[in-house]
Amino acid sequence: MYPEAPIVAVGALIYDEEEKKILLIRRASDPGKGKFSIPGGVVELGENLTNAVKREVMEEVNIDCEVLGVINIANVVERDDEGRVKWHYVIIDFLAKPKSKVAKPETDALDAIWMSLDDAFKLPLTYSTRNLLKKFKKMLADRKIEIIGVENLMFG
Repeated sequence: MYPEAPIVAVGALIYDEEEKKILLIRRASDPGKGKFSIPGGVVELGENLTNAVKREVMEEVNIDCEVLGVINIANVVERDDEGRVKWHYVIIDFLAKPKSKVAKPETDALDAIWMSLDDAFKLPLTYSTRNLLKKFKKMLADRKIEIIGVENLMFG
């Protein structure tokens, strides 16, 4: 089934500042099945973004996290051999701190692992995760992490 419109998703770059490690999952389904990425998923109708991040992290790795803010927005489009759009996600990536470090793979994750950024680049990463980690590594090297706050406006 092909989408009729882009799908909004969130991702959580969970960074353990003390250990200098990030949390990655190995994806159990497409897109990116078998590759490593950050925990995340689709925003539900009516759900605010911060709650979506926390829910997805809990569903995928069974930990709670403190969501700090947006660090990246990615537009991921995959086409089939005929040029039709097979996947189109607008992914809003958040930086988060873990409240627990005992990650256990759940629903959409085959594995959940803590590792250094340098070691993460040795894994088969999804394209968007690789780009996000490059950006985050530069932020750390520059000692300037750019976080965008999120307003969750809901009416009615």
